[in-house]
Amino acid sequence: MLVQLSDPHIVAPGRRLLDRVDTPALLAQAVAAVAALQPAPAAVVLTGDLVDRGTAEEYEHLRALLAPLPGPVWLMPGNHDDAAVMRQVFTDHDELQPPDGDPALAGHVLWVRRTAGLRVVALDTVVPRAAHGRLCGARLAWLGRTLDAEPGTPTVLAMHHPPFTTGIGHMDAIGLREGAPELAALLQRHPQVERVICGHLHRPITRRFGGTLAMTVPSTAHQIVMDLAPDAPPAWRMEPPGYAVHAWLGGALVSHVVALGDHGPVGLY
Repeated sequence: MLVQLSDPHIVAPGRRLLDRVDTPALLAQAVAAVAALQPAPAAVVLTGDLVDRGTAEEYEHLRALLAPLPGPVWLMPGNHDDAAVMRQVFTDHDELQPPDGDPALAGHVLWVRRTAGLRVVALDTVVPRAAHGRLCGARLAWLGRTLDAEPGTPTVLAMHHPPFTTGIGHMDAIGLREGAPELAALLQRHPQVERVICGHLHRPITRRFGGTLAMTVPSTAHQIVMDLAPDAPPAWRMEPPGYAVHAWLGGALVSHVVALGDHGPVGLY
């Protein structure tokens, strides 16, 4: 099974996000829960906003927090990240290296990995120094070539910015501003894409998109308030953090969203 963690927003040691949220302690809680899963996950993917300010100190802190995870851990950036600094700190993470061949892709994190019967493809949506996302022609062309190469292999597409409107206005304003219609058309031609998994929204949200199912997952830290009023202000709260488990079972992908925290003892029926 593939575990998805997202939006941990790690800060430097001794700091708290927004002076209130202990994001390192919350990620440590998530890592402990994932490390205790049975069966053990085949791999873990982090779908962006790994740290808050994109500094080397924050990435070093993140590296130490992720160390207890079993198996491979795959990283991709969100709008709070700096891919160049990620590469400097995570020198042993080959997935962070730019793809060969196309100079237009040199600044992006695009990778393909395999685990538990699945092909996992990371598609970078980041616009440097901006909160919103976009997919340029070069990235979409790379994805098209990548999906064309193995049309019969069940595939999970990982992104940071979700390619759909959620109704949370202030987050939609910094969503995927360019490339969503083109992505939807591309996915319609590739039914092997079982799921599009995203971060950014700090909430579990699902929608049909491009002939498949697209979803966002909770942050391992704070959550965005679910307010669909058109004039709702940007707001967050300490709802339970969480993560997702994507399991290939009986020829189909099953996704579970799991709440973190102490919810009392297990009761048997």
